Amino acid sequence: MSKPSIPKGTRDFTPEVMARRNWIFSILRKAFERRGFQPIETPAMEALATLTGKYGEEGDQLIFKILNNGDFLSKAQEETLASRDSKALGFQISKKALRYDLTVPFARFVTMHRNDIPMPFKRYQMQTVWRGDRPGKGRYQEFVQCDADIIGSTGVLCELELVCLFHEALTALHVPQFRILVNDRRILSGVAEHLGIQHRLTDWTVAVDKQDKVGLDGVCAELAQRGFDDSVQDGTRLLFSSRPAGEEGMGALQQQFPTQQVAEGIEALSSLWRLAKGEGVHEPNLVFAPGLARGLDYYTGAIFEVQVIDGPVGSICGGGRYDDLTGIFGMPGVSGVGISFGADRIYDVLEHFGAFPDGLGAGLDVLVLNMGDDTLEAALSAAAQCRALGKRTELYPDPAKLKRQFKYADDRRASYVIIIGSDEAAEGHVTLRDMSDGRQQTAPLGEVLKTLQG
Repeated sequence: MSKPSIPKGTRDFTPEVMARRNWIFSILRKAFERRGFQPIETPAMEALATLTGKYGEEGDQLIFKILNNGDFLSKAQEETLASRDSKALGFQISKKALRYDLTVPFARFVTMHRNDIPMPFKRYQMQTVWRGDRPGKGRYQEFVQCDADIIGSTGVLCELELVCLFHEALTALHVPQFRILVNDRRILSGVAEHLGIQHRLTDWTVAVDKQDKVGLDGVCAELAQRGFDDSVQDGTRLLFSSRPAGEEGMGALQQQFPTQQVAEGIEALSSLWRLAKGEGVHEPNLVFAPGLARGLDYYTGAIFEVQVIDGPVGSICGGGRYDDLTGIFGMPGVSGVGISFGADRIYDVLEHFGAFPDGLGAGLDVLVLNMGDDTLEAALSAAAQCRALGKRTELYPDPAKLKRQFKYADDRRASYVIIIGSDEAAEGHVTLRDMSDGRQQTAPLGEVLKTLQG
């Protein structure tokens, strides 16, 4: 008999963990709805053709494909099998795949429902996604993303709203020492143009985006492996070199890389910076990060990433502006901007810093003991009236020994226990025990309910 196990990169969640996770989701939901975002959901699986080609070369390799039903090899071509071309074979034996993120399915959703939604459209979505990453600290193959997007507008107020949403939600979640890193893909495109590598922008940004993981020397080593010469490596080092924060740093960057695209990106970020300050979001929570690349091909404007200083994981949130993402589904000319909260990584950060509020995961407010058939109706009535007060209440299912029932009360972290024995029932009384100090009160149920309500 095999030992039970779960796939790497996945997890089980205990009731205590779920209480904390649900608290995170409730805080995010309130933050989204306070700013007018509307909820949607999309299927766990999409057409493979919908997902491929949207996440860059490395991202496409991490998509979980679903084998076709039945004899999935029946449509595989013999020459493909013989050549062992796994990429070509994948499209022959698989037509569907699990969601890699929520943004591409959202673009597909907008295209299909364009006549049913208002424009601009503000949506939030909290669902599971799957990626074939190598499992590690803070990196899972199955995890929940909590996204907020505004589509149908190019105004900088959209970026401002999402920056403020980051700040409000993460503050409400008690996330310590977080930094919202901001850059613009136009700046990166302009730097690439200045370095003469605009035709290899994706190759360059894939390497640049790894700076936090491998360091600047590691980035330059990968650039060398990808065939970029010393001048490109020197220019990349200049991009990451220390400079003043905020708008002053943007000005210094524009002088070092004087191209039209850099100027456009700097102008857009400068406007965002001034507006964000007016909303109370500024240094040290808001940081200009010219080396931030976000290695997804669909970003075209502002890009965001949130990191926690001395945190146990890398970025906990990310996002950016994408122009014409719906164009690939036959709806051209629609611009959008969106962000994603990594709920699982936020959980890891809060656990690492001990930042969860006290009381989350508390079990029962009241456990009503089962003293047998003679008092069962009174016990059921007492439990029902406790629930009517909004108290989390349970009636023990079996007339077991009191020691066992009290142990269950401890295991469920019950605040109170109600006991209705034959003597109490005969007098119309119940006994309420405070499990924190053992004090007891025997009185009519109405008085006990007042105690619980107080």
